[in-house]
Amino acid sequence: MPEKVRYVLYARKSSESDELQALSIDSQVKEMLQIAEREGLEIVDIRREAHSAKDSGQRPVFAELLADLRRGRFNGILTWAPDRLSRNAGDLGSLVDLMDQKILIDIRTYGQRFSNSPNEKFLLMILCSQAKLENDNKSVNVKRGLRTRVEMGLWPGQAPTGYLNENRSDRKGQVIIDKDRAPVIRQIFEKVAHENWTGRKLYHWLRFELNFRTKSNHHLSLANVYLILDNHFYYGTFEYPKKSGNWYEGKHKPIINKELFMKAQAQIKRDQIVRSETREFAFTKLIACGKCGSGITAEEKYKKLKDGTTSRYVYYGCSRSKDHHCKSQYVREEDLINQLAALIDQVDLDELGVKHKLEAEIERHHQFQQNVMGTPEAKDEDAKTKDINLRNYIKYLLKEGSLIEKREMMACFKTKLAMKDKVVQLA
Repeated sequence: MPEKVRYVLYARKSSESDELQALSIDSQVKEMLQIAEREGLEIVDIRREAHSAKDSGQRPVFAELLADLRRGRFNGILTWAPDRLSRNAGDLGSLVDLMDQKILIDIRTYGQRFSNSPNEKFLLMILCSQAKLENDNKSVNVKRGLRTRVEMGLWPGQAPTGYLNENRSDRKGQVIIDKDRAPVIRQIFEKVAHENWTGRKLYHWLRFELNFRTKSNHHLSLANVYLILDNHFYYGTFEYPKKSGNWYEGKHKPIINKELFMKAQAQIKRDQIVRSETREFAFTKLIACGKCGSGITAEEKYKKLKDGTTSRYVYYGCSRSKDHHCKSQYVREEDLINQLAALIDQVDLDELGVKHKLEAEIERHHQFQQNVMGTPEAKDEDAKTKDINLRNYIKYLLKEGSLIEKREMMACFKTKLAMKDKVVQLA
């Protein structure tokens, strides 16, 4: 007696744009359920999937279907057409392998049936391979079309900010100037080239002063600003694909000239070099602004003294990353250290993760004093004396320690710190 076939109904929406006659998922399910009712087929489960069958192993629902077949939950598949199951050699091989093992007994489509016989499996492989061939040819044709388009100077994708894609079918690939945004794009390059603006200053200007938005109604991120400054498209040329070394002269109207672009590029590179060479400061990224919540940054100033020497000063203040108009004031590093030292007296040392490390360091110092310097051995300290020594040692590190020691010490604060009106407090 032949084994009873239990079917899973598998419906997948086509992702191929030229299959205008392809049924939607719901329509496929409706049609196949009618066939099942008419022919008395037992449907165990219904699986729906919207992922493409172009690449192997990229469909989670199909992968579960194969796993359930191996577990014996069902042994037949009901689907609209063979290409719903596979458009790649990997998934096709999995289906044929299951048929060879007699795990998958029957595959039914709208107008065909494939069982575990050489001729029917061969026909299934031909139909699925034909679908793969169509995909491969389509990919080749698309690439050829894009290559032809860029050789004609036409942009193959979404127009960069400052331009708009032509909607007319007879002008496909052509872009036109966005009259609302192109003047701002030009100003971006001018402010960098002629006024030495940084990317961050441009970002704040675009967002908080101009409220500049893209055609999709989004603000430009800082990364977007740098991408604009690096885009050759604005003076008339473009590379396609990116990093391919293939450059083309565009048919579009340039927003800037090449000279302005190169000046802006030179300034941006100088700015990047300066930022990369900027020294690290001890207390940045460890304190927040008490007014707007931005991080605290630092900058150094140099003053020439009357005796001809130069004095260096470090100031800490709000980075204004969250509020460009924050009125928080800057504080000298010496004043900041004194405030932090005062806070040490308010902190429970048990909350500092380095307490044991500091105790070991102080003990090492005592051993050095006794064994090398000949200092008499001190009597056991009581808890209060140890606490005082620890606090004094922390204050010493804040004032005299290396940059790394200071940062490690500050990182031990479990209570967050905030600076408001030039005063540092426990947040």
